[in-house]
Parts: sequence; C-alpha cells; structure tokens
Amino acid sequence: MNPDEFIDAVASENETALSRLGSSKSLYADTEGEMEPEEVLTAAATAEHHAAETYEAWSDDEDGDVADAFAETAAEERDHYETVVGELDAHDPGEVPAIQAYLRDLDGTVERIGGFVGRTLAAEKSKAQMTGFFTGQADPQTASLFRGMGDDLDAQLERATELLETHCGDDEECWERAQEAATGAIQAAYDEYTESLESMGVNPKPVC
Repeated sequence: MNPDEFIDAVASENETALSRLGSSKSLYADTEGEMEPEEVLTAAATAEHHAAETYEAWSDDEDGDVADAFAETAAEERDHYETVVGELDAHDPGEVPAIQAYLRDLDGTVERIGGFVGRTLAAEKSKAQMTGFFTGQADPQTASLFRGMGDDLDAQLERATELLETHCGDDEECWERAQEAATGAIQAAYDEYTESLESMGVNPKPVC
C-alpha cells in the first residue's frame, strides 16, 4: 500500500461517516443547536485546544521523525486555538471530544499515525463547514481564518502519510493497523455526532 491508496481506503471505508460529518448537521451537533457565531467559534476553539494537547503529549512520548511531526502539528493546532480564541471574549475548553479521547488511548506509534490521519480527515470536514458558515454570515475575514486552518490540515495529512510510508513500507499488516486506527478516530467523531443530534431529537441521517 502507498499513501494515496491508504487515504482512498480510509475515505472509502468511512464514506458515510465523513459525508455526514461534512454536513450542516455536524455544525448543529457541535454547537448543541446554537448555530450563532460565538457558539461556532467556541466549538472550534474547544476542538483545537484538545487536539493540541493530544499532539503535544504524543510528541513527548515519541522519538525522531514521529516526535518532530507531532510537535509541528501541536504547534499548528495551538496557533489555531489562539487564533480562534482571539475572536472570543473568553473560552473554557470544556470536556474532551470523543475523537480526542479515542486518540489518547492509542499507544502504538503506527496506531497514533493512523489516528492522526483519521482526525485530520474528520477535521477537514469540520473546517469546511465553519468556512461556509462564516461566509454565509457575510464575515469573510473569519471565513478566511478557517480556510487557512484547512490548508494546514492538508499539510498535516501529507505529513502523516509520509510517516506511514516510512514506518510501514511494504508491511501490509502495518498499513492495516494504521487504517483500523484511522477508522476508529473517524467513527468516534461520528458516534458523538449521532448521539448529540439524537439527544436533541434530530435525525442524524440526511433527509432525501
């Protein structure tokens, strides 16, 4: 397997979950139905804070190129957090999102890199929704902030797959372990999305 095949496999396996995480209902779930600018920013800040915490802890726990990659990603996520918090009067990080709780339970290096891919794919869907939200709010400046964060996620995805190529090479079992972890991360986010909507009496499935 190679990086492109890996991304395709993860995306295909989680097509439904990623599609729904990229819908407007996902933003509704993240804000508990309060789709106002401040609530959207608060949800974004919470996600960025906990992501930075996860990657910082992983960086401290790993070595070499993996530690460096997680440190670079943690710095990006911390910068994202500071950027979003700059748009708020105050912020309480609150509870750890389900996807971050899942990631923090991963011990193996390959599993962590796979989880990194899964989180990044899910986060790209979220950033696209937030960009669209602020565009719809006639707030191009804030929309641009989230668009820039999305660009960083593209770089993170490339960073993660390069790590997998280095650490897995021709070892198919290694790629499979990474894919299982990536799917686990996406499904953790999707399960939380589903539970949040159902708790508000909203059908998580799209109405056709």
